[in-house]
Amino acid sequence: MAAASKALAALAIGLAALRAYGLELERIEPPNWWVGMKSERLQLLVHGPGIGAASVRSGHADLRIAGVQRVASPNYLFIDARVAPHAKARAVPLRITLGGVTTTIAYELRAREPGSAQRRGFGPADVILNLMPDRFANGNPANDDAPGMVEKANRAETSGGRHGGDIQGLIDHLDYIQVMGYTMIWPTPLTENNQPSYSYHGYAATDTYRIDPRYGSNDDYRRLAQEARRRGIGLMMDFVPNHIGSNHWWMRDPPTPDWINNAGRFKPTNHARTSVADPYASRADERAFTEGWFVETMPDPNQRNPLLAAYQTQNAIWWIEFASLAGLRIDTYGYSDKDFLAAFTRRVMQEYPQFNMVGEEWSGNPLVVAHWLRGVRNRDGHVSSMPSMMDFPLHETLRRALVDPESHPSGLQSLYEALVSDLLYPEPANLVLFEGNHDVPRLFSAVDEDPALFRMALAYVLTAPRTPQLYYGTELLMTSPKQRDDGAVRQDFPGGWPGDAVNAFTGAGLTDAQRDAQAFVRKLLNWRKTQPAVHHGRMRHFVPEDGTYAWFRFDAPKSKDRVMVVLNKAKEPRTLDAARFREVLPAGASGTDVVSGQRVDLSGRFTVPPRTVWVLQVDR
Repeated sequence: MAAASKALAALAIGLAALRAYGLELERIEPPNWWVGMKSERLQLLVHGPGIGAASVRSGHADLRIAGVQRVASPNYLFIDARVAPHAKARAVPLRITLGGVTTTIAYELRAREPGSAQRRGFGPADVILNLMPDRFANGNPANDDAPGMVEKANRAETSGGRHGGDIQGLIDHLDYIQVMGYTMIWPTPLTENNQPSYSYHGYAATDTYRIDPRYGSNDDYRRLAQEARRRGIGLMMDFVPNHIGSNHWWMRDPPTPDWINNAGRFKPTNHARTSVADPYASRADERAFTEGWFVETMPDPNQRNPLLAAYQTQNAIWWIEFASLAGLRIDTYGYSDKDFLAAFTRRVMQEYPQFNMVGEEWSGNPLVVAHWLRGVRNRDGHVSSMPSMMDFPLHETLRRALVDPESHPSGLQSLYEALVSDLLYPEPANLVLFEGNHDVPRLFSAVDEDPALFRMALAYVLTAPRTPQLYYGTELLMTSPKQRDDGAVRQDFPGGWPGDAVNAFTGAGLTDAQRDAQAFVRKLLNWRKTQPAVHHGRMRHFVPEDGTYAWFRFDAPKSKDRVMVVLNKAKEPRTLDAARFREVLPAGASGTDVVSGQRVDLSGRFTVPPRTVWVLQVDR
């Protein structure tokens, strides 16, 4: 039996023993903890009928009870504990007394994996794959309909239904992900979403300590991380502190009247993202933004409540340790309480100084994105420890620049000028630039199904001074409407279900255009793995002219590699003069296009064919 299963089984035996004495404990969360953490503090949420009147004693000095907190609901007890600095991994007896009856359960303190505190997160040397597990591959059809889960699988419901993709499907196709060249995977949330409908997306959790059984088990999730790591791939978790599902077990019995914002009643957010940083914004507007709910089925937890804030922070750390995660993607980042975010990011980064997290701030305004980054001096006094944010401003500019006409300041000129916003970002290369994700129209559709513009977009994302992220199915030229249509954007990956007529994992049934696109992505991603100039080098770009744009990555630490990217968006050939680029292009240089293998003489004037992008490895 796996360690996690043994721990949960031991805890279940302990809870059964309590029931034998008339104590009905339903939960103790976190279900276990680790020794050797930076912070010795641990707060346990205990839930069960009348448990708020109980007293608790520890049977070992390795876990000391500092106090208990009783709340409005009599069915909760919050235990403030301290893990001794030199504590050993062991099962610590917790003696719980209620109504004159005392019984004992074993609370497990585990040893951390070697080097856990020094784990490295994702960064500019990686390429992240975003995918939706329910729509990627069904590796275990037996779990499509799990006992106790109210929504059943219905693959015919293409918009909001569950299709049966799961963790085993991810594990089964890790080799494909590795061969394609990805080094990180970011699945949308896998925690339990026991909602009556539209539960496949994962953003309405009903239990944040449990993997949804229709995806698999907690141990399956950890096995996914282990199998990915064996292939040189890290696992990121999509962490959602801003909202839960309306069927979350809290909603039946909240610990305090203020546990959910707006006294547990639906009041929509105003989506006023700028209100948090705007020096002129009213407090009422800021509160409406952060305290409002997304929709009626997604209640908004009150992170100003210190018990809830501690619960969510420990939940993130628990998953990092349990599954040995390589990163967190934090959903709807700015909608959370900003004081909570400051404390949350500080605590996580104190425990894991080389870890990485990226937040979703869906705004095209660089000032709004920059507000949340560590190292930024904000006028409102907000001090963040957040290393990275999704670069929505550059993502949106890239898509517009490729389809807009070349007329100053639109087209490529707007893409060139967008990089001046890097003055706002302390670590620009740590921002995550994406060609697409599960919430936006498909890239191929956004560029008018133009294969040339598609290749230009990917070349930019993969060579700009950013951490790149691609979306599953991009390599297959998947399409969607240009306006938001979640069902169309989140279609099933071909070959992920038995009997699929097309199988992208094997190539069976793909069109020639799809094979070409898949090969293009695979070539660029695998080449990128070996390019320190792209990972850590400086960027130098030149003002676009006549539909052309050129940039360089160079002078990376311990590397003399130099990469030149040239694109010609025009429908005619364009001749460029190498002398214009002499400050970064050595005299007499030549280059090799990493996709086609074509040699290009860069010693004088050279001609770029129409609708072409070159990614050139420059030879001195």
